[in-house]
Amino acid sequence: MRCLLIYPAFMSKSFWNYRATCDLVDAKYPAAPLGMITVAAMLPESWECRLVDCNVEQLQEEDLAWADVVFTGGMIAQQVSSLAMIERCRSLGKTVVVGGPDATSSPHLYDRADYQVLGEAEVSLPEFLSDFEKGDPRHRYEAGEKLADVSSTPRPRFDLLKFDRYLHVGVQYARGCPFNCEFCDIIELFGRVPRLKGQDQMLAELDQLYDLGYRGHVDFVDDNFIGNKRDLKKFLPRLAEWQQEHGWPFEFSTEASINLADDETLLGMMQDVGFSVIFVGIESPDSDTLLAMQKAQNTRRDIAESVKKIYSYGIFINTGYIVGFDAEKGSVAQGIIDLIETSSVPVNMVGLLFALPNTQLTRRLEKEGRLREEFDVVTDLDDHGDQCTGGLNFETLRPKADIFRDYRRVIDESYAPDRYFARVRRMVLDLNCKKKKLRLPLRYWVKDLKGFGRLIWRSGVKAKYRRQFWWTLGTMLVRNPKSLRYGVAAIALYLHFYGFRQYLLERLGKLIERTEKEEAAPELLATVPDAQLLHAEES
Repeated sequence: MRCLLIYPAFMSKSFWNYRATCDLVDAKYPAAPLGMITVAAMLPESWECRLVDCNVEQLQEEDLAWADVVFTGGMIAQQVSSLAMIERCRSLGKTVVVGGPDATSSPHLYDRADYQVLGEAEVSLPEFLSDFEKGDPRHRYEAGEKLADVSSTPRPRFDLLKFDRYLHVGVQYARGCPFNCEFCDIIELFGRVPRLKGQDQMLAELDQLYDLGYRGHVDFVDDNFIGNKRDLKKFLPRLAEWQQEHGWPFEFSTEASINLADDETLLGMMQDVGFSVIFVGIESPDSDTLLAMQKAQNTRRDIAESVKKIYSYGIFINTGYIVGFDAEKGSVAQGIIDLIETSSVPVNMVGLLFALPNTQLTRRLEKEGRLREEFDVVTDLDDHGDQCTGGLNFETLRPKADIFRDYRRVIDESYAPDRYFARVRRMVLDLNCKKKKLRLPLRYWVKDLKGFGRLIWRSGVKAKYRRQFWWTLGTMLVRNPKSLRYGVAAIALYLHFYGFRQYLLERLGKLIERTEKEEAAPELLATVPDAQLLHAEES
């Protein structure tokens, strides 16, 4: 059986789609498709597998002609691409199997696929494969409430990846998160009790990456890496030993909750093993709003001080904020801007609240009659399912135009060149990089030096913000040269954020104008979805 695994394209205009930064080192996309290569590892050994990641390469007709069966699927931000891919494959008479988080949350949208394998693949895929080999498969297979035993998950098929096309490769240690945020679908898909892989199992995955010649950035894609601190503290010493034995080939990143700052023992262990970046969801600077969204772990603390505590252990932070919660009592822009500035975090993913399928938030909004039905209809728009360019798919409690204005102001001010580079300068002064041990082969240093040369040309010579570039680079070299790798990474990301800021400001300006008209004369525009009108204006 010849199986073609197709990973659909993400939206081209997305906060995380920083292709301009990837281009510095000849990469095509930030992250490799870990879920798809994990599914590939679960297929029968007799099957021949190929992977086409549409984020880094074009799907060719000969790829489809080769395949007996096609596996595809992804997240909501890949929905438009996923559905188009299914139609293309069906038109060629190919058998299509779809799975992944978006199909699991909205299976009715994926009925055109021949077979749906929903939930965690470790649970639902074996039954499908058994029936498929017998020639009697049914249309839908569901994991239901059963959760996978990840200790039995096979090693991903890293051999299917072309490493040089990505900035980093992912692995997964745990699934699930112990918290209960109302807007989050992770706890709906993967539960609130983190399930862990075994230590030997995890190290075997790193062995495979190492043996395949990969070096550099490895991202632990866990929903909350510190969700089970007790077992994590047992694993990290072994990971440190592995790094030492292999000559420190990797540096790590992950996602964690802000309460990491409360555990200096754990922070020290993460620093010792090579963690350099984490993403932390802040969401709001307002305690009442945090409590209403059921994110109490972010209250009873000084967020900026917590961030600086993490910096003191050499870990660079990216944060997330959301605008549009019901508990917002008025304008929230200044509060978010102030927290972004006092915490000195350069990279902040600020988005509009989006009610994802099958979350507590969506169920509450449906009960209150506030969910907008047109967002259940898939369009060909580039902003479908994205918090930055979509969002607010429900009737808000405060005027929607005010929310858009708040959001526009936060984006405008926080990503202005002088503000961004000033935060980079403050961040590198707080970042303790004395224990960094990453050792890369010569070819990687040559690649990085080539990328640095391109960065100097694009940001230090051609860019309008070149004065900020040289000021920031000089600050790093003089005052904390060990932070250079991480400060330069933050500077390189601004190649993306500079253009993305302009894109968002233009779209939000149109959206505010449209919303103001709708609020003034709702009977004229109430039937036209925001995104459709924006698309029409741009066309």
